[in-house]
Amino acid sequence: MAKLWRKPFDAEIKATRPAKVIIDKDKCKGCSYCNEFCPRDALVMSQEINSKGYTLATVTDEKKCLACGLCEVICPEYAIKVNT
Repeated sequence: MAKLWRKPFDAEIKATRPAKVIIDKDKCKGCSYCNEFCPRDALVMSQEINSKGYTLATVTDEKKCLACGLCEVICPEYAIKVNT
């Protein structure tokens, strides 16, 4: 494995700061895009159903989350927010 000659300026902050994924249950329509595109499989579709009758996405393990924000970007209903 190649050794990098430098680290990003915020490497320590990013590595130690846990992410918090917030899913708005009223906006989620159960499309499962967030689940499919999560690089660490931190999101899954739960058995919970919202008031509109859609199956909701949920976070299985927040320690798996990289806080990459891909789920937030890919959500067509803007139902996901990643707080770092």
